[in-house]
Amino acid sequence: MSLFDKLQPFFVLLSVLVGLILAQVSGLPQIAKSLIVPLLAMMLYATFLPMPLQQVGRAFRNLNVTIASLSMNFLWTPVLAWGLGAVFLRDTPDLWVGLIMLMVTPCTDWYLVFTSIAGGDVSLATALLPLNLVLQIILLPIYLLVFARTIVESNSQILFGSILWVLVLPLLIAFLSRRWASHWWGKEWLHQQVPKITALQVICLNIAIMAIFTAESQALFERPELLLQLLPPLLLFFWINFWVAQELGRRLQLSYATRVCLIYTTLARNSPLSLAIAASTFPDRPLISLTLVISPLVELPILMLISQRLRGFRKTQK
Repeated sequence: MSLFDKLQPFFVLLSVLVGLILAQVSGLPQIAKSLIVPLLAMMLYATFLPMPLQQVGRAFRNLNVTIASLSMNFLWTPVLAWGLGAVFLRDTPDLWVGLIMLMVTPCTDWYLVFTSIAGGDVSLATALLPLNLVLQIILLPIYLLVFARTIVESNSQILFGSILWVLVLPLLIAFLSRRWASHWWGKEWLHQQVPKITALQVICLNIAIMAIFTAESQALFERPELLLQLLPPLLLFFWINFWVAQELGRRLQLSYATRVCLIYTTLARNSPLSLAIAASTFPDRPLISLTLVISPLVELPILMLISQRLRGFRKTQK
Protein backbone atom coordinates (compact mmCIF):
# COMPACT_ATOMS: atom_id res chain seq x y z
CA MET A 1 0.00 0.00 0.00
CA SER A 2 1.55 3.29 -1.08
CA LEU A 3 1.93 6.26 1.24
CA PHE A 4 -0.68 8.07 -0.88
CA ASP A 5 -3.20 5.27 -0.27
CA LYS A 6 -2.43 5.18 3.45
CA LEU A 7 -3.02 8.92 3.74
CA GLN A 8 -6.42 8.92 2.00
CA PRO A 9 -8.42 8.70 5.28
CA PHE A 10 -6.41 11.66 6.61
CA PHE A 11 -7.10 13.63 3.41
CA VAL A 12 -10.82 13.02 3.94
CA LEU A 13 -10.60 14.14 7.57
CA LEU A 14 -8.59 17.23 6.60
CA SER A 15 -11.17 18.09 3.94
CA VAL A 16 -13.92 17.80 6.56
CA LEU A 17 -12.07 20.17 8.92
CA VAL A 18 -11.33 22.70 6.17
CA GLY A 19 -14.98 22.62 5.10
CA LEU A 20 -16.13 23.30 8.66
CA ILE A 21 -13.79 26.28 8.86
CA LEU A 22 -14.84 27.69 5.47
CA ALA A 23 -18.48 27.39 6.52
CA GLN A 24 -17.91 30.31 8.88
CA VAL A 25 -17.11 32.65 5.94
CA SER A 26 -20.17 34.60 4.89
CA GLY A 27 -21.45 33.73 1.40
CA LEU A 28 -19.28 30.65 0.92
CA PRO A 29 -21.92 28.03 1.86
CA GLN A 30 -24.14 29.09 -1.06
CA ILE A 31 -21.22 28.99 -3.52
CA ALA A 32 -20.01 25.65 -2.18
CA LYS A 33 -23.43 24.06 -2.61
CA SER A 34 -23.40 24.80 -6.34
CA LEU A 35 -20.00 23.10 -6.75
CA ILE A 36 -20.80 19.75 -5.10
CA VAL A 37 -22.47 17.89 -7.99
CA PRO A 38 -20.06 19.09 -10.78
CA LEU A 39 -17.07 18.08 -8.64
CA LEU A 40 -18.50 14.64 -7.95
CA ALA A 41 -19.35 14.14 -11.64
CA MET A 42 -15.73 15.00 -12.54
CA MET A 43 -14.51 12.57 -9.87
CA LEU A 44 -16.64 9.78 -11.34
CA TYR A 45 -15.33 10.55 -14.84
CA ALA A 46 -11.78 10.08 -13.49
CA THR A 47 -12.92 6.86 -11.79
CA PHE A 48 -14.48 5.41 -14.94
CA LEU A 49 -11.69 6.43 -17.36
CA PRO A 50 -9.13 3.69 -16.51
CA MET A 51 -11.77 1.00 -15.93
CA PRO A 52 -10.38 -2.35 -17.21
CA LEU A 53 -13.44 -3.65 -19.08
CA GLN A 54 -11.35 -6.11 -21.10
CA GLN A 55 -10.76 -8.27 -18.02
CA VAL A 56 -14.41 -9.14 -17.43
CA GLY A 57 -13.88 -12.50 -19.16
CA ARG A 58 -11.93 -13.89 -16.23
CA ALA A 59 -14.87 -13.26 -13.88
CA PHE A 60 -17.03 -15.56 -16.01
CA ARG A 61 -14.31 -18.22 -15.87
CA ASN A 62 -14.62 -18.18 -12.05
CA LEU A 63 -18.39 -18.56 -11.80
CA ASN A 64 -18.42 -19.75 -8.19
CA VAL A 65 -16.71 -16.58 -6.94
CA THR A 66 -18.58 -14.31 -9.34
CA ILE A 67 -22.02 -15.64 -8.39
CA ALA A 68 -21.15 -15.58 -4.67
CA SER A 69 -19.83 -12.01 -4.86
CA LEU A 70 -22.72 -10.61 -6.93
CA SER A 71 -25.31 -12.41 -4.78
CA MET A 72 -23.84 -10.98 -1.59
CA ASN A 73 -23.49 -7.48 -3.04
CA PHE A 74 -26.82 -7.15 -4.80
CA LEU A 75 -29.21 -9.55 -3.04
CA TRP A 76 -28.06 -10.10 0.53
CA THR A 77 -26.42 -6.74 1.39
CA PRO A 78 -29.38 -4.46 0.43
CA VAL A 79 -31.65 -6.50 2.71
CA LEU A 80 -29.03 -6.47 5.49
CA ALA A 81 -28.60 -2.69 5.17
CA TRP A 82 -32.35 -2.10 5.37
CA GLY A 83 -32.59 -4.39 8.41
CA LEU A 84 -29.69 -2.73 10.27
CA GLY A 85 -31.24 0.66 9.58
CA ALA A 86 -34.63 -0.54 10.82
CA VAL A 87 -33.05 -1.64 14.11
CA PHE A 88 -30.65 1.26 14.77
CA LEU A 89 -31.78 4.24 12.65
CA ARG A 90 -35.57 4.06 12.56
CA ASP A 91 -35.85 7.47 14.29
CA THR A 92 -33.30 9.10 11.96
CA PRO A 93 -34.55 8.39 8.42
CA ASP A 94 -31.85 10.43 6.65
CA LEU A 95 -29.09 8.35 8.25
CA TRP A 96 -31.04 5.21 7.36
CA VAL A 97 -31.19 6.21 3.69
CA GLY A 98 -27.50 7.16 3.75
CA LEU A 99 -26.64 3.74 5.18
CA ILE A 100 -28.67 1.97 2.47
CA MET A 101 -27.06 4.03 -0.31
CA LEU A 102 -23.62 3.21 1.05
CA MET A 103 -24.24 -0.52 1.40
CA VAL A 104 -25.82 -1.14 -2.02
CA THR A 105 -22.80 0.26 -3.92
CA PRO A 106 -19.78 -2.09 -3.78
CA CYS A 107 -16.34 -0.49 -4.11
CA THR A 108 -14.58 -0.08 -7.47
CA ASP A 109 -11.12 1.08 -6.40
CA TRP A 110 -9.83 0.83 -2.80
CA TYR A 111 -10.74 -2.85 -2.44
CA LEU A 112 -8.02 -3.75 -4.96
CA VAL A 113 -5.41 -2.22 -2.65
CA PHE A 114 -6.63 -4.17 0.39
CA THR A 115 -6.93 -7.39 -1.63
CA SER A 116 -3.27 -6.97 -2.58
CA ILE A 117 -2.19 -6.22 1.01
CA ALA A 118 -3.87 -9.38 2.29
CA GLY A 119 -2.32 -11.52 -0.45
CA GLY A 120 -5.55 -12.00 -2.40
CA ASP A 121 -6.20 -12.59 -6.10
CA VAL A 122 -5.98 -9.03 -7.46
CA SER A 123 -6.46 -10.14 -11.06
CA LEU A 124 -9.82 -11.75 -10.24
CA ALA A 125 -10.83 -8.75 -8.12
CA THR A 126 -10.06 -6.51 -11.10
CA ALA A 127 -12.19 -8.72 -13.35
CA LEU A 128 -15.14 -8.35 -10.97
CA LEU A 129 -14.80 -4.57 -10.84
CA PRO A 130 -16.68 -3.68 -14.08
CA LEU A 131 -19.52 -6.06 -13.18
CA ASN A 132 -19.93 -4.41 -9.79
CA LEU A 133 -19.85 -0.98 -11.39
CA VAL A 134 -22.42 -1.66 -14.11
CA LEU A 135 -24.81 -3.49 -11.79
CA GLN A 136 -24.75 -0.81 -9.10
CA ILE A 137 -25.49 1.90 -11.68
CA ILE A 138 -28.45 -0.13 -12.97
CA LEU A 139 -29.75 -1.26 -9.57
CA LEU A 140 -29.14 1.83 -7.39
CA PRO A 141 -32.30 3.65 -8.56
CA ILE A 142 -34.29 0.44 -8.03
CA TYR A 143 -32.97 0.05 -4.48
CA LEU A 144 -33.80 3.68 -3.74
CA LEU A 145 -37.33 3.27 -5.06
CA VAL A 146 -37.86 0.00 -3.14
CA PHE A 147 -36.17 0.86 0.16
CA ALA A 148 -35.57 4.61 0.49
CA ARG A 149 -38.95 5.69 -0.84
CA THR A 150 -40.62 4.06 2.16
CA ILE A 151 -38.37 6.05 4.52
CA VAL A 152 -38.10 9.56 3.05
CA GLU A 153 -39.95 11.41 0.32
CA SER A 154 -38.22 11.19 -3.06
CA ASN A 155 -39.00 12.28 -6.61
CA SER A 156 -38.55 9.56 -9.26
CA GLN A 157 -37.97 12.12 -12.00
CA ILE A 158 -35.19 13.81 -10.02
CA LEU A 159 -33.68 10.43 -9.13
CA PHE A 160 -33.44 9.19 -12.72
CA GLY A 161 -32.26 12.61 -13.86
CA SER A 162 -29.47 12.41 -11.28
CA ILE A 163 -28.51 8.93 -12.47
CA LEU A 164 -28.33 10.19 -16.05
CA TRP A 165 -26.28 13.35 -15.44
CA VAL A 166 -24.08 12.23 -12.56
CA LEU A 167 -23.42 8.58 -13.49
CA VAL A 168 -24.37 7.68 -17.06
CA LEU A 169 -22.99 10.82 -18.73
CA PRO A 170 -19.54 10.66 -17.02
CA LEU A 171 -19.41 6.92 -17.81
CA LEU A 172 -20.20 7.54 -21.49
CA ILE A 173 -17.69 10.40 -21.78
CA ALA A 174 -15.04 8.29 -20.03
CA PHE A 175 -15.66 5.39 -22.45
CA LEU A 176 -15.38 7.67 -25.48
CA SER A 177 -12.29 9.39 -24.04
CA ARG A 178 -10.63 6.03 -23.46
CA ARG A 179 -11.35 4.87 -27.00
CA TRP A 180 -10.10 8.17 -28.45
CA ALA A 181 -6.90 8.22 -26.35
CA SER A 182 -6.15 4.55 -27.11
CA HIS A 183 -6.59 5.20 -30.83
CA TRP A 184 -4.32 8.26 -30.98
CA TRP A 185 -1.70 7.53 -28.33
CA GLY A 186 -2.07 3.80 -27.61
CA LYS A 187 -3.11 1.77 -24.58
CA GLU A 188 0.38 1.93 -23.06
CA TRP A 189 0.25 5.74 -22.97
CA LEU A 190 -3.17 5.62 -21.29
CA HIS A 191 -1.86 3.13 -18.72
CA GLN A 192 0.99 5.54 -17.91
CA GLN A 193 -1.57 8.27 -17.17
CA VAL A 194 -3.38 6.22 -14.50
CA PRO A 195 -1.51 7.84 -11.53
CA LYS A 196 -2.48 11.31 -12.83
CA ILE A 197 -6.07 10.20 -13.35
CA THR A 198 -6.16 8.75 -9.81
CA ALA A 199 -4.79 12.02 -8.44
CA LEU A 200 -7.55 13.94 -10.26
CA GLN A 201 -10.14 11.59 -8.76
CA VAL A 202 -8.84 12.11 -5.21
CA ILE A 203 -8.54 15.90 -5.65
CA CYS A 204 -12.12 16.22 -6.94
CA LEU A 205 -13.45 13.99 -4.15
CA ASN A 206 -11.73 15.92 -1.39
CA ILE A 207 -12.71 19.33 -2.76
CA ALA A 208 -16.29 18.01 -3.01
CA ILE A 209 -16.11 16.92 0.64
CA MET A 210 -14.90 20.42 1.60
CA ALA A 211 -17.83 21.88 -0.35
CA ILE A 212 -20.34 19.55 1.35
CA PHE A 213 -19.18 20.50 4.84
CA THR A 214 -18.94 24.17 3.90
CA ALA A 215 -22.51 24.11 2.60
CA GLU A 216 -24.12 21.76 5.11
CA SER A 217 -22.17 22.11 8.37
CA GLN A 218 -25.14 23.76 10.08
CA ALA A 219 -27.06 20.47 9.88
CA LEU A 220 -24.14 18.68 11.52
CA PHE A 221 -23.73 21.27 14.29
CA GLU A 222 -27.43 21.13 15.11
CA ARG A 223 -27.39 17.36 15.84
CA PRO A 224 -23.78 16.06 15.99
CA GLU A 225 -24.75 13.07 18.14
CA LEU A 226 -26.64 11.54 15.22
CA LEU A 227 -23.43 10.50 13.50
CA LEU A 228 -22.50 8.35 16.51
CA GLN A 229 -25.63 6.34 15.76
CA LEU A 230 -23.95 5.16 12.56
CA LEU A 231 -21.26 3.22 14.38
CA PRO A 232 -23.33 0.18 15.52
CA PRO A 233 -24.88 -0.61 12.08
CA LEU A 234 -21.59 0.05 10.27
CA LEU A 235 -19.57 -2.19 12.58
CA LEU A 236 -22.22 -4.92 12.44
CA PHE A 237 -22.28 -4.77 8.64
CA PHE A 238 -18.53 -5.41 8.41
CA TRP A 239 -18.61 -8.16 11.05
CA ILE A 240 -21.61 -9.98 9.52
CA ASN A 241 -20.42 -9.78 5.91
CA PHE A 242 -16.88 -10.79 6.88
CA TRP A 243 -18.27 -13.91 8.56
CA VAL A 244 -20.66 -14.69 5.67
CA ALA A 245 -17.91 -14.28 3.04
CA GLN A 246 -15.54 -16.46 5.05
CA GLU A 247 -18.18 -19.18 5.42
CA LEU A 248 -19.05 -19.01 1.71
CA GLY A 249 -15.38 -19.32 0.84
CA ARG A 250 -15.04 -22.44 2.99
CA ARG A 251 -18.16 -24.08 1.57
CA LEU A 252 -17.02 -23.34 -1.99
CA GLN A 253 -13.54 -24.67 -1.09
CA LEU A 254 -11.85 -21.53 -2.40
CA SER A 255 -8.12 -21.01 -2.12
CA TYR A 256 -6.85 -18.41 0.34
CA ALA A 257 -6.18 -15.82 -2.41
CA THR A 258 -9.63 -16.30 -3.96
CA ARG A 259 -11.35 -16.16 -0.57
CA VAL A 260 -9.62 -12.85 0.19
CA CYS A 261 -10.89 -11.52 -3.15
CA LEU A 262 -14.45 -12.55 -2.22
CA ILE A 263 -14.18 -10.95 1.22
CA TYR A 264 -13.04 -7.56 -0.03
CA THR A 265 -15.40 -7.38 -3.00
CA THR A 266 -18.27 -7.83 -0.53
CA LEU A 267 -16.96 -5.58 2.28
CA ALA A 268 -15.58 -2.41 0.66
CA ARG A 269 -18.18 0.19 -0.33
CA ASN A 270 -18.30 2.85 -3.07
CA SER A 271 -19.16 5.94 -1.00
CA PRO A 272 -18.07 8.46 -3.72
CA LEU A 273 -20.59 7.09 -6.22
CA SER A 274 -23.45 6.99 -3.73
CA LEU A 275 -22.42 10.45 -2.51
CA ALA A 276 -22.77 11.86 -6.03
CA ILE A 277 -26.33 10.52 -6.29
CA ALA A 278 -27.26 11.64 -2.76
CA ALA A 279 -26.03 15.20 -3.36
CA SER A 280 -28.06 15.55 -6.55
CA THR A 281 -31.18 13.55 -5.56
CA PHE A 282 -31.56 14.77 -1.95
CA PRO A 283 -30.15 18.34 -1.93
CA ASP A 284 -32.45 19.33 0.94
CA ARG A 285 -31.42 16.39 3.15
CA PRO A 286 -27.77 17.12 3.98
CA LEU A 287 -27.50 14.36 6.61
CA ILE A 288 -27.71 11.75 3.84
CA SER A 289 -24.61 13.20 2.16
CA LEU A 290 -22.84 13.69 5.49
CA THR A 291 -23.44 10.01 6.30
CA LEU A 292 -21.67 9.01 3.10
CA VAL A 293 -18.71 11.30 3.86
CA ILE A 294 -18.22 10.08 7.43
CA SER A 295 -18.55 6.36 6.61
CA PRO A 296 -15.12 5.96 4.91
CA LEU A 297 -13.45 7.24 8.08
CA VAL A 298 -14.84 4.10 9.76
CA GLU A 299 -14.53 1.77 6.78
CA LEU A 300 -10.87 2.23 5.82
CA PRO A 301 -9.34 1.44 9.25
CA ILE A 302 -11.60 -1.64 9.50
CA LEU A 303 -10.47 -2.89 6.07
CA MET A 304 -6.85 -2.44 7.13
CA LEU A 305 -7.44 -4.39 10.37
CA ILE A 306 -9.12 -7.19 8.41
CA SER A 307 -6.12 -7.40 6.05
CA GLN A 308 -3.82 -7.84 9.06
CA ARG A 309 -6.07 -10.55 10.47
CA LEU A 310 -6.18 -12.39 7.15
CA ARG A 311 -2.41 -12.29 6.79
CA GLY A 312 -2.07 -13.65 10.31
CA PHE A 313 -4.54 -16.41 9.51
CA ARG A 314 -2.56 -17.28 6.38
CA LYS A 315 0.66 -17.67 8.39
CA THR A 316 -0.98 -20.09 10.82
CA GLN A 317 -2.03 -22.27 7.87
CA LYS A 318 1.55 -22.69 6.65
